[in-house]
Formats: sequence, structure tokens, C-alpha cells
Amino acid sequence: MESAEPNHPANTACALNPRHPARKIESVHMHASPGNEQASRILKISLACTLLYIVLLVIAGIRSHSLALLSEAGHNLSDFLALLLSLVAVYLQARPPSSTKTYGYHRAGVLVALVNAASLVVVAFFIFYEAFRRLQYPEAVHARTMMVVAAAGVVMNGVIAWLLFRTHRDVNIRSAFIHEIGDTLSTAAVIVGGWVILATGRYWIDAALSFGIGALILWSSFGIVRETLNILLEGTPRGLKLEVVQACLKKIDGVNDVHDLHVWNIGSESRALSCHISIADIPPSESEKILRDVKTCLQQDFKINHTTIQFEHVICEVAHGCVIPISEEEHHHSH
Repeated sequence: MESAEPNHPANTACALNPRHPARKIESVHMHASPGNEQASRILKISLACTLLYIVLLVIAGIRSHSLALLSEAGHNLSDFLALLLSLVAVYLQARPPSSTKTYGYHRAGVLVALVNAASLVVVAFFIFYEAFRRLQYPEAVHARTMMVVAAAGVVMNGVIAWLLFRTHRDVNIRSAFIHEIGDTLSTAAVIVGGWVILATGRYWIDAALSFGIGALILWSSFGIVRETLNILLEGTPRGLKLEVVQACLKKIDGVNDVHDLHVWNIGSESRALSCHISIADIPPSESEKILRDVKTCLQQDFKINHTTIQFEHVICEVAHGCVIPISEEEHHHSH
């Protein structure tokens, strides 16, 4: 057995079962995302602006006796914490791998996104509770103050959301982006509600808009929770089918069979793959072209750059370490 790239420090040799000799093991090291520095700068600006707006909401809410503005202050406080967690995650993701964290800290951002999404669920149900309470007991508010302060919030949150949208779209930044979109919509609803209250004096309009905002936030957060849990459970990346990957590899000249195939996300933007590939009993120097073709297929067609590929020329038994995933259809038929 020999390494595909013998001079690369990331490649190491490993012992294999002598009954099932492997011809080659290949691996590719991880790279930090180039968007981390830009994301960090935008998050710092967003934190400063959000903190100032929270102070404004509290002062305006107390002076105008507006529970809506004080609720917005609490909503923005949760967003401040979400942005702070995202900033910490960006910092951790930029750290290089170590002997104890061999994949680096790519899943720090995934964990933060899960926390952010869970907090969004709590915020959504709090909005539902407040909206239901206000439908039962409408409260008079200073509508003009509401509209002025909310207008400032729409501008601030809209700019922050736009800046986050322009950065790299990993799940951590996307969860922060969803937070800001929710804030922008909720503050816009406060403006509309304030205008309707001024025109009609019907205070239940504010509660009705809040129900819609809460539903939107809840729907968005569930999507983030589903994606982050799939990454943490090392599920197949969203939109990728193992059967398609396997078929692509089998079309390569020299590949007789592909098995023990696994594809998962290390972070939200980095995919990894390991598999066993059956080839003819040829020298490693001759199998180099097969390895290059396999890597090209995985990188260009599936954006998989971190690979561990084991070449074999004998039958690989399940009893000796091979795991053969079954398709969803086969799983359903077995029950």
C-alpha cells in the first residue's frame, strides 16, 4: 500500500486486513473558507448596530408605553445573541486542524446554527403568545412613536440582512440572515400596524400581523433545524444521492465496482467521502490514472474534495468492515 501523494504531510499510511489488501489510500486536506474574514467584519458591524437599536427600543418603549416596542427590544436581544454566537463560530471555523481536532472546527458553525434556530422557535411562540393576549386585551399605544422607531429598525435590519446575504452562504451565516429577515419583517409590520391604528383605531391589527410574522419565523427555523441535524448525524448531504455518485464512479475506466460508499458533511460547505473501489490487480503506478479520474469526477460533479479511497482487487466481505447502505426504497420494503 502506498499513499497517492507521498510527499503531502496530510497523507498517512494505515494497516489493513491482510486478507483484503488495498492498493492505495488517498486523502485531501481541508481548507478554511475564504469568506470567513468578510463574514466576521459584517457580524461585528451588525452587533454594534443591533445593540444601539436595542437601547433605542427600550427608551422609546418606556416613554411611549408601547409593549410592542419593548417586545421588539426582546426580539432584537435574541438576535444580538445569535449574531454573537455566529461571530464566535466564524472564529472557530477559521482555526486550523490539530492533533485532537483533526477536521478542525467546521461544525462549530453548524452547532451555532442549531442553537440559533432553536431560539427562533422560542421567539416565534413568544410572538404567538403576545399576539393572542393582545387580541383578548387590546392596549392603546402611541402609534407615531411606534412607526418612527420601527422605520429605523427596518432600515438597520434590512441593511444587515443584505450584507449577510452577500457573504458566503454556510448554514451558520444563513441562520443569522434568517434572524435579520424576521426582524425586518416584524419591524415593518409595526409600521403598518401603527398606520392602521392611526387611521382606524383598531388595535387588533397589530396582533394579526404578529401571527403572520411568527409563522414565517417558525417555518424558516424548522428548515435550519432539519439541515443542521442532518449534518450533525452525518447524513447524506442535502440534494445528493449515493446511487448517482456510485453510478458516476462505475463509469470510470478501470473501476470494476464501488462499495462501502459514504458521503457526509464535515461542515455546512465541506463534503467528505470514503469508499472501496475494486480494480484489476495492477501496480500502484498504473492505478494512478484511475485515482485522478475518480477525484475529478467527485470534485467537478459533486463538489466533494475531502476523500478517502481504498483500492482493492479482492472481494470485500461485510464481516471484515464493509458497510453497504441500503436505499430508502429497500428500507421501506423490508418493513
